[in-house]
Amino acid sequence: MRIIALGLTHETNTFANAKTTMDDFVRYSGGDEEFTERQAQNRFSGTETVLGGYLDGAAQHGVSLEPVFHACAASGGTVEQKAYNSLKELLLNRLEEALPCDGILLNLHGAMVTEAIEDAEGDIAAAVREMAAAVPIIMTLDLHANITPAMADNTTAIIGYDTYPHCDSRARGIEAVDLMVKIVRGEVTAEMAYLQLPLLTLPPMQCTLREPMIEIMRRLHEIEKEPKVLTMTLSCGFPFADIENAGMSVIVVTDGAPALAEKTARSFGEYVFSRRDDFEPVLSSTSEVLRYVRDKAKGTVILADGSDNPGGGAPADGTVILEELLRENAQDTVVGVICDPEVVDEAHRAGVGQTIDVLLGGKADALHGRPIPVKAYVRVLSDGDFTYKGPMNRGVKGQFGRMAVLVSDGVEIVVAERRIQLLDREMLRCVGIEPSERKLIVVKSAVHFWADFKETAERIFDADTPGIHRPDFSRYRYENLRRPIYPLDSGVSLM
Repeated sequence: MRIIALGLTHETNTFANAKTTMDDFVRYSGGDEEFTERQAQNRFSGTETVLGGYLDGAAQHGVSLEPVFHACAASGGTVEQKAYNSLKELLLNRLEEALPCDGILLNLHGAMVTEAIEDAEGDIAAAVREMAAAVPIIMTLDLHANITPAMADNTTAIIGYDTYPHCDSRARGIEAVDLMVKIVRGEVTAEMAYLQLPLLTLPPMQCTLREPMIEIMRRLHEIEKEPKVLTMTLSCGFPFADIENAGMSVIVVTDGAPALAEKTARSFGEYVFSRRDDFEPVLSSTSEVLRYVRDKAKGTVILADGSDNPGGGAPADGTVILEELLRENAQDTVVGVICDPEVVDEAHRAGVGQTIDVLLGGKADALHGRPIPVKAYVRVLSDGDFTYKGPMNRGVKGQFGRMAVLVSDGVEIVVAERRIQLLDREMLRCVGIEPSERKLIVVKSAVHFWADFKETAERIFDADTPGIHRPDFSRYRYENLRRPIYPLDSGVSLM
């Protein structure tokens, strides 16, 4: 049995100002302009990733897995059309060279939007299906996939993440290989049902480590144990993509039972929709959090600046919280990781032990705070290399580019050249900061930090700050989204 693996991933925030370019894909793929999945195999083998899962699953079954293409870029603005066209052409050329095969695994995100195509994954799936009409195609997707009819129509099965933070990527990769092997061997006949919900939800309450998602996913896993049910996915969707098909959806794949798949998707979708009011997040001001730290906290407090989450396309150079912390002289506080290459360069030129005067942050746009003047002591300089050790991406090597730890009025400010979400404690430990020894940590993240920081945190707050990833629908103007949809419209029902 010979299986081909292809990967092209990007989560597109259409409200972001800057476009995502080919350079972004090259940079995020380790400077690899060939985008060979064989090179990616060297990076992801043995890691908690979908690619790691594909490789492990193939080894467990003793089947041949041929990785032929892999490209990804950090979440950001709309993908330039010329970049997408080039990437798609490369992907299809590699596929054509590798055919024939017994099965195709498509590792996609599910929320890529280009300048001309709002459903890039559906476009890719259709092109792959045209080239391999009789071959089973299994698509693995992020929990934030905006699953579309084109994705479902052109695949044999879709398997999405079950967790947010995404700690089950490897498991879903293994599951995809398991299902593919059963399909190719004729042990099962995959019948897939797809149900789109008129429901848009925000990241904080999509977290599967808190309600309502704990109970929702418990029910999903119970259904997956039922006879004939092969796999099931609840995709929470990516709400910061202004496209027709943004939002929640349900996938059910059964063994030769299409009516059961449809019935199960419908009943589970009705249950999820009944919980719609439970997805409203509670946001806290910086002053409120500082009062809690001062008057009540016994341990480390986390303030999630989700509005400036680079994992959702934000610039990670917002200064709203930092400005208040400096004004209040908040001691034993860490802010990270702010992306500001200019300030990092000044710190490295000055050297450890020096004091520098800089304009920090607020340079990407006017939506996340202004550049603020900071007089800071350069405590640590680093090359920014680290290895993920938490539950998410464990074993993957990461690069912030050069880093600096600046200290101003008791506040430690971690600054880096590259825009990466703070989701692993090793990202602070690599610059000499032990998270458990700080009173307050401000993370440029919405949810992923929960996976590794949860055991350190006495309490976690979601910040009330401006930005393109702000969990507040009143701040966004949707022009392409299907309507009516909850909570933007009243009187919405599941038809």
